[in-house]
Amino acid sequence: MDSMSNDLAARLERARAALAEKPDGVVEAIASSSGTTPADVLSILPEGAAKLVPASHFADIWTQMGGWGEVLMIVHTEDIVFEVVGSLPQGSEGHGWFNIHGDSPIGGHIRKDRCVSIAFVDRMFHGRRSCSVWFMNADGNVMFKIFVRRDAAKELLADQLSAFTALRETLATA
Repeated sequence: MDSMSNDLAARLERARAALAEKPDGVVEAIASSSGTTPADVLSILPEGAAKLVPASHFADIWTQMGGWGEVLMIVHTEDIVFEVVGSLPQGSEGHGWFNIHGDSPIGGHIRKDRCVSIAFVDRMFHGRRSCSVWFMNADGNVMFKIFVRRDAAKELLADQLSAFTALRETLATA
């Protein structure tokens, strides 16, 4: 093993230790503290917690999630965790961007060509089951996440959970 492989192995071991200490912790925080990427952390989650599908499914996934009603979109950077609740508007491609506009607080322009994979993540987060779809870039970072919402009792919305599970299972076996 060369020194780069040894270094990655050491960083992944630190990430595994952090996950063992707090298995429902924030993936980005674990990645940062261990010198890895969120993609690396997703790769060492327990079997089935993160199912990856190719980015070629981007538009289909976006369209299907558009039928889920109001979702929670999160953009998590080193400096901010930005949360927006709204339905996903239709998107269209133009000028090198995936453009989203409509009657929703969620809107803007996504560099779809930077997305290399999409992860369906089903894991515990701060003691509660959390289900989300993560759009991953080539740097191993998360572009944005779409979460199944919760009801007043903080339970996952049954219809969104069912749609999440069906989409994940359909694409993960395609």
